[in-house]
Amino acid sequence: MYRIGIDVGGTNTDAIILDELHQLVHSVKSPTSLDIQTGIEASLRKLLQESSIDKTQITHAMLGTTQCTNAIVERKKLATVGVIRLGYPATASVPPYTAWPDDMVEKLSGNYALVHGGYEYDGQVLGEVDEDEIRELLAAWRGKVESIAVIGVFSSIKNDQELSVRDLIHEVYGEDYPVSCSSLIGSVGLIERENATILNAALCKVIETTTQGFVNALEEEGITDAAVYLCQNDGTLMSIDYAKQFPILTIACGPTNSIRGASYLAKIKDTMVLDVGGTTSDIGVLQDGFPRESSVAVEVGDIRTNFRMPDIISVGLGGGSIVRVDESGKISVGPDSVGYRIGEEAFVFGGSTLTTTDIAVRLGLADVGDKRLVSHIEEAFAKAVQAEISAIVEQAIDKMKTSSEDVQLVLVGGGSIIIPDSIRGVASMMKVENGSVANAIGASIAQISGQYEQIYIYAREPREACLKDAEAKAVKQAKLAGADSDTIELVEVEETPLAYHPENATRLRVKVVGKMK
Repeated sequence: MYRIGIDVGGTNTDAIILDELHQLVHSVKSPTSLDIQTGIEASLRKLLQESSIDKTQITHAMLGTTQCTNAIVERKKLATVGVIRLGYPATASVPPYTAWPDDMVEKLSGNYALVHGGYEYDGQVLGEVDEDEIRELLAAWRGKVESIAVIGVFSSIKNDQELSVRDLIHEVYGEDYPVSCSSLIGSVGLIERENATILNAALCKVIETTTQGFVNALEEEGITDAAVYLCQNDGTLMSIDYAKQFPILTIACGPTNSIRGASYLAKIKDTMVLDVGGTTSDIGVLQDGFPRESSVAVEVGDIRTNFRMPDIISVGLGGGSIVRVDESGKISVGPDSVGYRIGEEAFVFGGSTLTTTDIAVRLGLADVGDKRLVSHIEEAFAKAVQAEISAIVEQAIDKMKTSSEDVQLVLVGGGSIIIPDSIRGVASMMKVENGSVANAIGASIAQISGQYEQIYIYAREPREACLKDAEAKAVKQAKLAGADSDTIELVEVEETPLAYHPENATRLRVKVVGKMK
């Protein structure tokens, strides 16, 4: 029995095969193509040809992709969205799409409506949903929007209104019409939660194309019986059907795949991980085997959101980063990179662009290309560039620290050859075998997760009952994502009291994980 894992990076698309014992059978790297899909197909074809395994024995296939991230950043392939906010007239002073980039609003059509509904901060009804009002709106929008986002005021406390509106949309537009409910996506904070929900709704066409393209690529190679999963940004997996409901959860899954892969390869559950690619380096923290989650609002495509995101710092440093010297003699490294063209443009491969890989080869840190082609680089200059690389990494690591103590660092990624052996602030550095494909390995060994977040009022309902309710709803999410119900276990409980609430209200977040079916 085999598993295939594919991870699409900015420079390379990595593909690996694991056996039933999770041992690496074979791995390949192919340049990431402009359309992403071609690169995935090329990596998959190369992987199967070189490994010569029995395709009928492939039981699972996992994909970590940047498609959704790219669609938002590039403003391409997005669906037109209708936004229904349940909170009129209380929220009329700050309409949807406030502070959004104009080009993004235009791309999504900018259609929105403030309708009656919503709750007060303590769970009391702010307004009842008017079914006729919703039906009239849907009649006016028919044919004008391709997806709908439903956002209720304080739906973090009660979301029955959002779900009733979702059911009504499905009744009018059909069961397959894409609807995103904010209570299932974002956290506390109306505008940021609304923004995340709109983005999720806008990604419905992108995720459909991505998932179908992956399935088609597998079928073309004769893989027809494998269970197919997409990677989430918390280091776990989700089924295709679940991904179609929550495509926004694929954003930033690449770094978390690498972090999970690093944990598996190094056999460490708590450490800091540096993943160096061809263009950027990502730094994250492992806590009990999973990536640390960001506790603050995160901007995606210049849009402020508050959905679940990993706590990652990305810097413009990679194996293809371009090295320059200005007129004053100051050295700069990146943030621009030759990317997937490194095999043509770097000095060591016969090119004419000085990159960090050239510096690593000159200093004897790496054995790639032809070292004779960098022999003209003065050692003192190479060491000065290395010092600049160290400074970039040191600064990023300091930002991720929660104390002044030196940290343990696991180094992975194909570009990790450029990192010096000693970095200030790092007590020990571990380079693991097969670390260059840690991202694809992380995608392959991941579990299925379910997460639920809601504001509970402990003064009205016992804490234990609230915990049990949240866990049950998280388990339901895990099952929907494709987890085997017999293997699901509780891994995280986070309670955050709300200081403004008089009745001991608490934001409760519960996470469970289980094995794939």
